[in-house]
Amino acid sequence: MIMSRAAIRYAKAILDIAQTSGKAEAVNNDMKSIITAVAESTELKDFLSSPVIKMDVKKSAISEIFSNVQAETQSLFNLLFENKRYEILESIAVQYTKLYDVSNGVEVAKVTTAFPITAELETKVLAKIAEFSKNKITIENIVDPSIIGGFILRVGDQQYNASVAGKLSELKREFAN
Repeated sequence: MIMSRAAIRYAKAILDIAQTSGKAEAVNNDMKSIITAVAESTELKDFLSSPVIKMDVKKSAISEIFSNVQAETQSLFNLLFENKRYEILESIAVQYTKLYDVSNGVEVAKVTTAFPITAELETKVLAKIAEFSKNKITIENIVDPSIIGGFILRVGDQQYNASVAGKLSELKREFAN
């Protein structure tokens, strides 16, 4: 995914418009559905970035795929059509959700686990986060089998490593000394 200054500018503009109209949360839901749709469909990602497909074809397809979005999101689609920038739609959506979270005091905690996170582990992780953060937290789960077990928690610039791989490398360092 291309992260660009343009994507950040578009995201800030749409967030300002959505906050003014009182629809920031609804537009955030639109952005989440755009992120999910593009992530789940390589065809859609290729379609948006293809220089061969005409802009009006892209516009009508996007309007059809995301037919139930807010007027603010629809205006973003129109703006991207005018500026021939559909390839940055996913980046804009990602930036919007980040800006929306920041403006609402929500922090994202990245939790790396060997397997998809369970409700029990999520509860433990949220309890651990509460020790050092007063913000509302949303959890983003990253699955990495190389950590063997346990979890690695990263919130902002802080990291807590409770992984089996982390414990093993700690033991290895101790034996080396």
